[in-house]
Amino acid sequence: MTLAIVSSLMGLAALIAGAEWLVRGGSALAARLGVSPLLIGLTIVALGTSTPELAVGIEAALQGNGSLAVGNIAGTNTVNILLILGLSAMLQPLAIRMQTLRLELPVIVIASAALLVFAWDGVLSRLEGLFLITMGMAFTLTVIRVARRESITVKLEFAREFAAPRFSRRHGFSAMAMLAIGLVVIVVGANWLVDGAVALARLWNVSDAFIGLTIVAIGTSAPELVTTIISTIRGERDIAIGNLIGSSVYNILVILGAACLFPSNGIEVSAQLIRVDIPVMLGVALACIPVFISGRQISRFEGGMFVSAYLLYLAYLINDRI
Repeated sequence: MTLAIVSSLMGLAALIAGAEWLVRGGSALAARLGVSPLLIGLTIVALGTSTPELAVGIEAALQGNGSLAVGNIAGTNTVNILLILGLSAMLQPLAIRMQTLRLELPVIVIASAALLVFAWDGVLSRLEGLFLITMGMAFTLTVIRVARRESITVKLEFAREFAAPRFSRRHGFSAMAMLAIGLVVIVVGANWLVDGAVALARLWNVSDAFIGLTIVAIGTSAPELVTTIISTIRGERDIAIGNLIGSSVYNILVILGAACLFPSNGIEVSAQLIRVDIPVMLGVALACIPVFISGRQISRFEGGMFVSAYLLYLAYLINDRI
């Protein structure tokens, strides 16, 4: 048991560190190449903070632990919205950008519903994974097009966080090195985490899905937690919400879609995930609609309700599956 716990903790630490290096290196390199700070924040950072889920999903799929991969995505998205977004709103009420209402919120609902439909037969096929990735590419292109029409206030907020300093060639090489090291560390960390998580599931006599929904989901959400809390404290609330919702969209469309391409027979999805956990993820996305629209902000009270809902869900998981 000690070895499994150590492997899991080392894997989580490596994933968090690797994601940080990947985001920093990728953002610096993109800025060096002239990519706008707004696009860096909405795409590169959102994708970068999802790389732990990508690495874990692919590793789990290759090892035949499909429920761990799907459980990680369903659990992470639930953590992102209920726990992390809720905690951020409790720190400071979060104003909602119009782009979030018109684009990101509808897409996260559609993506969650699509995942439930695709998983209903118990398998996520390569074709379904390819369809999810195509949706992810369309979402990214739409974000790029819509970002050009963002308000000056929003653009300035992203510029303060992601604008490039004056880079020398040496700084460019440093960014590429950080990007490469981050990728390597993430891959190694994912291997450790999946091995440790599967071993813990066997020792505790619980399902791979349960481990994915709890320990792995909370652990791989650490990059989003850090980015969102820091952005909220700094008053950069557009970055906080954009990172969380964007990351949740990419988790389903790109991360899980990519994981589906690796096993020849697709990813098997357990009955509990289909009956309970994926519908919970969809329900959480749907619950965001009235909360986001009412006053176009998330109040401290609503944030507290989100956190309470997550704690109740976590208590249900522990009581029902252990």
